[in-house]
Parts: sequence; C-alpha cells; structure tokens
Amino acid sequence: MSVDPILFNPPARPTRPPAPPPAEAPPAVELTLDGTAVSVPAGSTILDTCRAQGIDTPTLCYADNLSPVNVCRVCVVEVTGSRVLVPACSRRVEAGMDVQTDSERVRHSRKMVLEFLGSSVAVSLAGPAQPDGSIGAWMERYGADPSRYGPPAPPAAAGERDAHVSGHHHAPSGEEAAHAATVAQPVTVDNDLYVRDYSRCILCYKCVEACGEDAQNTFAIAVAGRGFDARISTEQAVPLPESACVYCGNCIGVCPTGALMFRSEYEMREAGTWDESAQTVTETICPYCGVGCAVDLHVQDNTIVKVTSPLDSSVTDGHLCIKGRFGFQFVQNRAE
Repeated sequence: MSVDPILFNPPARPTRPPAPPPAEAPPAVELTLDGTAVSVPAGSTILDTCRAQGIDTPTLCYADNLSPVNVCRVCVVEVTGSRVLVPACSRRVEAGMDVQTDSERVRHSRKMVLEFLGSSVAVSLAGPAQPDGSIGAWMERYGADPSRYGPPAPPAAAGERDAHVSGHHHAPSGEEAAHAATVAQPVTVDNDLYVRDYSRCILCYKCVEACGEDAQNTFAIAVAGRGFDARISTEQAVPLPESACVYCGNCIGVCPTGALMFRSEYEMREAGTWDESAQTVTETICPYCGVGCAVDLHVQDNTIVKVTSPLDSSVTDGHLCIKGRFGFQFVQNRAE
C-alpha cells in the first residue's frame, strides 16, 4: 500500500488568506450629470459618480470609513424633480436622474453654508478628510465672505458652553447684537495624548460615529444641546479622563478641522515648528499584538510626531487602538 507523498511533503502554506470568489458586477445605471450622460454601477452615490467623473465636490462630514450623516450640507446638488437640494454623499443614483452639481442654486447654498461656518467656527484648517485647509479654496470658489456677518463675539469662558441649557435662548441686543455669535472657547488640555479645541468644531458628527457603532462602540461622546448650543460632550459633561473614553484616538483620525488633535501636533503648531513638508511617512505594522494593524508613522526631525492608519487597510479601515495610535513614545527613548 503506497502512502500519499503529500503526507511527507506538504505544500507551502499560502502567504495570505484565500481571496473570496469574485462578486457579480452590479448592473449599470444611466443618468445625466451636468448635461453629460454617464453610466455607473447600481448602488453608487451621487458623490461616487462625481468623483468618477473628476468633479470636485466639497465634503466635510463624509468619510469613506463612516456612515453618511448628511449634516454639513456642503456637498448638496440639484436633482431635477426634487423639491430640495440633496446630499451627494448619501443619495443613491437612479436611472434617468438628472443632476446639476454647479447650478446657481447649488452655488448659493454652498456659499451660505461656508459663510455660516466661517462666521462662527475657526475653520482655517478644515478639509474634507484631514485638517489641510482646503476650505479656503472652497470659500474662494463660491465667493463666501463670513466677515459680512460682523466681527466675532468674545470667546466663551472655559466650561461656559457646556453649562448652557437647551432651548433657553434670548434675542441679542446692544453690543451683543453687533457681533457674530461664535463657538470660540479655550482649548481643553486634560490628558497627555490629545487636545480638544472645540472652537474649531463644526459638528460634523464624525467623532461621534467613530466612537460609536461605526468603529469603537465605546459611546463616550455624543451631541448635547440644540441649536447654536449644540456641542460635542461626554456623559454629563464630565472631564474626559473620568468618562468612558478608552483613548483609541479614532475621533482624531476622522476629525476634518483640527478640533481634535494629537497633543504632540498641537504643541508643535503652537510653537511654530509643525511642518508637514518636512515630514516623512513610513508604512509599517503595529508591533503590539498579532492583529497586524497597518500604521503610518509621521516623522519630523527624526521624531515620530503622530501615527495614523490608511483608510483602505482591510485590517483597520483607518481605525486603531490606544497602543497603535499613541504607544510610540518608547521609540524616542534613545540613549544619550
């Protein structure tokens, strides 16, 4: 009786898990985009279609690794037959749809949204995915002028906005009426890992989603209050170290305005030493456990200044734990 050779000479183990069987391609959907007939896979959003056609559509609350929440309204487009402008980031395409991305109505709406944000929030760093300042080019494109709402009101004292009671508003008068209301307030520095500068917060909900069921499922933060008193808050507005926060930093990874920032980055920006043009990014694997999370090390002056994870990583989807995002200090402990 012969013995199968495979018992003594097994084949080499594959270097990666076998790929799933190819998925059946979705049917195509025909629609008109800015007067041009296009064809996209069924299930695509209008934003997907715009990107496929090379149309630059501003976004602030959208992220590839989060569920759309449709709150920033800068991506709205005009769809023939629709009473209102629709958010491109979540509206699925339909056969025969006629979409205008740069009509007068769209441009006016985007201009107003950008002006409202710019008059009440420090948006100089805001961008579609990371705080890269893209919003400045959008304001120029749409002719937004936040200054026409008047000079900004004085900043609130620390903790003042958290103490506001929802719905208790009053009509401004006198000196108060001559200023544009803002969310300006002192920066909160209550831990060694990251800072919270809510004067830059546009309430895009990204941090809430990342802390919630889209990533971490910790639910340490939520939106409290209503109207202009709305703000991101911990439960009962307790200090962050006393909250349910596990310091994964996934809220930082999705913040588009710099409201949430590595403390190392914040301190370098304050000192005027932060220089992204002088930084290198090294792709590697987190060394802490066997999951194999992909991380990008941002290095300036031979020092790791922050850690991120690529959004297209099949392991992380851009999210990390406290060790992967903040546990890099040991690398800096070099012998003198």
